[in-house]
Amino acid sequence: MSHSYAIEASNLGRVFRLGGGRPVRAHEMVERTVRRALGLPLPPPDEAFWALKNCSFQVTQGEVVSIVGHNGAGKSVLFKILSRVLKPTTGSAVLRGRVVSLLELGTGFDPEMTGRENIFLNGAILGVSQAQMWARLEQIVEFSGIGRFLDEPMKNYSSGMYSRLAFAAAAHVDADVMLVDEVLSVGDKKFGEKCIAHIQQAAANGATILFVSHALELVDALCSRCLVLEHGELVFDGEPQAAIQRYTEGLNAGTDSVDDVIFAEI
Repeated sequence: MSHSYAIEASNLGRVFRLGGGRPVRAHEMVERTVRRALGLPLPPPDEAFWALKNCSFQVTQGEVVSIVGHNGAGKSVLFKILSRVLKPTTGSAVLRGRVVSLLELGTGFDPEMTGRENIFLNGAILGVSQAQMWARLEQIVEFSGIGRFLDEPMKNYSSGMYSRLAFAAAAHVDADVMLVDEVLSVGDKKFGEKCIAHIQQAAANGATILFVSHALELVDALCSRCLVLEHGELVFDGEPQAAIQRYTEGLNAGTDSVDDVIFAEI
């Protein structure tokens, strides 16, 4: 693998069992335990569903790349694998430098703690010292717009306040790689524009950015390259306008029709 890449994904795949599945039998649990211990692949389950399969790509340091795809195409699964929230069933991913994931905003926040306390908690999770967070505190508070509610428990925040503070706290950490999944639309239009401007500034400062958005005008404006996922597979990697055309053609062909299913981890 080349160290000129900030992100390298190789043959990533993730399989789930549909509908929660039947109870796992005792002998199956033993077999899986032994296979995991020996580093052997797990046997395919009944009704296996590959949410992501054979996905390989590289992102150069400082590059801004978007991912588009119909609902259920595998975008969020891919991002959760890159963020280490999920383990891949197949393949591997390498991300170099400090990684900030703006996926499910506020993950790890304690609603019983104040906004201020959660800012420092978030910094600690990301490996940022208290001194560094103190230096950023004023910027975070100003960006979020929560003002005098900083020392109120976050359980009293509105959903918009919660999301704005979560974005501000995560985004004001010096990141080498930023994973952004549909969070540029948090809050009102004005705040969304602030988020976009912040992402652009991070890119100008050399951060590598990989983001998901259904806002195609944003994809065209922000990124230099675009990946298209369809049914868990990477089907296009190239110039944004050509990627958008491929994506819209897929929608017109009916790929946006997704059954509501419940996944159970294998």
